Amino acid sequence: MSLPLVLAAVMAAVVTPARADRIENQVAVFSALDKVTAHISKFEVTIGQTATFGALKVTPHACYSRPPTEEPKTTTFVEIDETQLDGSEKRIFTGWMFAESPGIYGLEHPTYDVWLTECNKPIRTIAEQAPGATPGAVTEAPPDAPGQAAPESGYQDNGDAASDQDFRRRVRR
Repeated sequence: MSLPLVLAAVMAAVVTPARADRIENQVAVFSALDKVTAHISKFEVTIGQTATFGALKVTPHACYSRPPTEEPKTTTFVEIDETQLDGSEKRIFTGWMFAESPGIYGLEHPTYDVWLTECNKPIRTIAEQAPGATPGAVTEAPPDAPGQAAPESGYQDNGDAASDQDFRRRVRR
């Protein structure tokens, strides 16, 4: 194998992002549209609790997001019930909502639209768990380098490149 191929393989292994762990959150944030009044509301619902918007009762059961350094993917599993005129409740939505695709995975109702916008209040912070480590573990410096912290796996920014630069090479065809 030639040296450029070896270097390309090593760089691909270093630059390839690791699979991001999802972050469990305590609060799901929804936006809702009342089509009769054209009023848009934003409301927060604690996981396992129920919030009312018009005749709808919104109950999220899970809300997951990713660290800010990863590609956004915010999801919630939610149940939405509608209160009927006779006082009974009818389940009109059960499933996952994705904040990045509100037009596809939101509730579309004749009177109301409801969609997920974000998740808040993470159960654990990203700083509490290092990648590949167990929660609460402390990363120590290697014995041959006293006084230096162990490098994290993945790409190390040395400040030479622009922060918004895409590190993948584009090939013209």
